[in-house]
Amino acid sequence: MVKDILESVRDVNLYINGSFVAASSGKSFENINPFTNETINHIAEGDSADIDEAVLAAKTAFKGEWGQMKVKERLSFIYKIADLIDEHIHEIAPLESYDTGLPISQTKKMVARAAQNFRFYAEMVSSRLVGDTYPVDDEFLNYTIHKPVGVAGLITPWNAPFMLETWKIAPALATGNTVILKPAEWSPLTANRLAEIIDQAGLPKGVFNVVHGFGETAGASLVAHPDVQLISFTGETTTGSEIMRNGADTLKRFSMELGGKSPIIVFDDADFDRALDACTWGIFSFNGERCTANSRLFIHEEIYDAFVAALKERVDNIIVGDPLDEGTQVGPLAHKTHYNRVKSYLDIAKEEGCEVYSGQVPESFSTGNYVAPTLLLGADNKMRIAQEEIFGPVMTVIPFKDEEEVVEKANDIRYGLAGYVWTKDIQRGHRVAQAVDAGMLWVNSQNVRDLRTPFGGSKHSGIGREGGYYAFEFYTEQQVIHVALGEHHIPQFGKKK
Repeated sequence: MVKDILESVRDVNLYINGSFVAASSGKSFENINPFTNETINHIAEGDSADIDEAVLAAKTAFKGEWGQMKVKERLSFIYKIADLIDEHIHEIAPLESYDTGLPISQTKKMVARAAQNFRFYAEMVSSRLVGDTYPVDDEFLNYTIHKPVGVAGLITPWNAPFMLETWKIAPALATGNTVILKPAEWSPLTANRLAEIIDQAGLPKGVFNVVHGFGETAGASLVAHPDVQLISFTGETTTGSEIMRNGADTLKRFSMELGGKSPIIVFDDADFDRALDACTWGIFSFNGERCTANSRLFIHEEIYDAFVAALKERVDNIIVGDPLDEGTQVGPLAHKTHYNRVKSYLDIAKEEGCEVYSGQVPESFSTGNYVAPTLLLGADNKMRIAQEEIFGPVMTVIPFKDEEEVVEKANDIRYGLAGYVWTKDIQRGHRVAQAVDAGMLWVNSQNVRDLRTPFGGSKHSGIGREGGYYAFEFYTEQQVIHVALGEHHIPQFGKKK
């Protein structure tokens, strides 16, 4: 079954105004398999001309059929997309693994969550997209409504593409906007499959569009386009800053989910085994390519030696293998460029005086972009390997003495996306969680998402929040209506007595 799915992969076109079309320039680029570094297929390379066409289609749909559609009818399309994703999980998950190197046991769960994203936002719009009323005695009734903004540009990453695309597409469409998706060039397969699914769902032409291409051309053109009112970006912090600069002239609204170097703090009274489970899962799942990964481990000095010994045993036993094998726990990194970047940090760690402790990559996988699960021991929080986002299966390990010290070290970084605290002292758990400068904290838990809660970071890890009804602040315009209920006093300037 999986073999048949992969053999059926064909070259990918853009999806604009309800049709799959070649790039206007006729150009394409290679899509590379991270497991073998061989070419999978070719992807149409969109540029400014294709963005212009997609924006025109999206703007026309917003002002036409989609914009005038009743909410109930619009949400029926959202539910239909979710149903179709469920029907195609068996195809989407292997494509995601094939394209990104993510283990298929993990991509299956991601795809299932993607369907839930659409259902969740259909329900949220039905139940929570509401306004407020402000009566003023018997003179005025003031009330607020939420209106879709218009054309949303969604720029998505390569690390968990299908799921992260739906995190943005679902609320954008459910609230009534039209969409242009610019997927990451390293992981185009499931973005194309999603376009096929949405096409099958029968949305009006122009409501959803996909322009593949590079950030410097397609992405930059999308950001700069005057008719694109919203830009939601997930990716690296430097790129996020550049996007905001490029969109400033047109006063766009931005939602930015950027980099992270999230701390996990393990106190000496923590449930040792559960903390160990959460720690290894949080950095080595998704091949370590996750923004919320606990990439800085702070261990209380009383349990440091025992915890490091247990970590080494886990690292030795993690199964590194073919991403399409159900037993694989860590697969290859998404692209050779990223692989070289992650490997360079292992050299930096040695230069900074760390012990680099790694698992093994089987010799038979030497053609892939494999970095074995790795611990950087003997580290200090000031080192580059503790301050810079590596974005791979690599964890920096640092001892600490007390609560005050570890909070200071956890916050001594430019990032502030997520954090994790492990302790049986629940008062300390709350206290430390609130003291850490990050948008999201988990106490005695790994990263378990609740779609109702706000997702986003502080400092250089992002601007704005998505998730739950918090996404409405970005994807809708709030308007207030003031209605006079009687003949209140109006000054009569210029009236002759």
